[in-house]
Amino acid sequence: MRYRTLGHTGVQVSTLALGAMNFGPIGHITQDEATALVDTALDAGINLIDTADVYGNGVSEEMVGKALAGRRDDVVLATKAALPMGEDRNQRGGSRRWLVTALEQSLRRLGVDHVDLYQIHRWDPATSDEETLSALTDLRRAGKIRYFGTSTYPAHRLVEAQWTAREHHLGRYVTEQPSYSILQRGVESHVLPVTERHGLGVLAWSPLASGWLSGAIRAGREIATHRSAFMPQRFDTTVPANRARMDAVEQLAAVADSAGLTLIQLALGFVTAHPAVTGAIIGPRTPEHLCAQLAAADTVLTGDVLDAIDAIVAPGVDLAPDEKNDTPPALLDPKLRRR
Repeated sequence: MRYRTLGHTGVQVSTLALGAMNFGPIGHITQDEATALVDTALDAGINLIDTADVYGNGVSEEMVGKALAGRRDDVVLATKAALPMGEDRNQRGGSRRWLVTALEQSLRRLGVDHVDLYQIHRWDPATSDEETLSALTDLRRAGKIRYFGTSTYPAHRLVEAQWTAREHHLGRYVTEQPSYSILQRGVESHVLPVTERHGLGVLAWSPLASGWLSGAIRAGREIATHRSAFMPQRFDTTVPANRARMDAVEQLAAVADSAGLTLIQLALGFVTAHPAVTGAIIGPRTPEHLCAQLAAADTVLTGDVLDAIDAIVAPGVDLAPDEKNDTPPALLDPKLRRR
């Protein structure tokens, strides 16, 4: 396992992090199975575990907490807040009112007195950066969080937040968690240059592109029902973007074979090769998935392999632009464009 410094924090984290989104109802993982995955990950040298309050409506955090019982200090523990946690319109977002409440609930579910990294799951356009950063700064001063970061923020919002922190003498975000894979490279053109400029650590989510780069999705094979049931639009091969992904996957598989690598090793090695990236978050559902992904822990791609990848999916290109997750709200809601 390789390790890198998380932004300017001085904290050393593994280049593969264990994501716990699948713990509980989303991935149909039981507590015993979750604990076994955590055990294997820690034994392999992974020292960062990432979850969120919204995963399974809190179930993931509960499972992570139980799996880490007695060894909390062995990991850099990260969670997130801001996505809806109920029907109440104030049970979401980046307001001080909600973040203080959400963190208390997360700490209770995790069974800890602090988290190492507290992340704003999505930018909240209804709340000012000053409001959110002020709340996070106070939570850090209270010892309930060590650092705070963002997830899937547009580049301009990252810059604005850095300016706000300096202007109002508040704590700064130290990490960003973007979606990044061979098939979704748009962040290379805007987000990653900003994170490098401001010294933010980068924890890439979905480095296997929701399973497209796992080796399980290939031309001529039936796509597993658990994928098509959870996110059917992402695996409908009648959709042009998905046909483009399938074509790219077949070409990438040939590159991996020529290099003596699995497709998973190629995909994870690609993400961790970018100089802005601190680590890739993997989200296994089974021990077999985890072992296949751990095999990429020390994968370093050569220049000719990286060039071959660029020839298939050009730098800065998203093969599924509708899945960017950081599109400005006014582009998604006509009412915001015509008010």
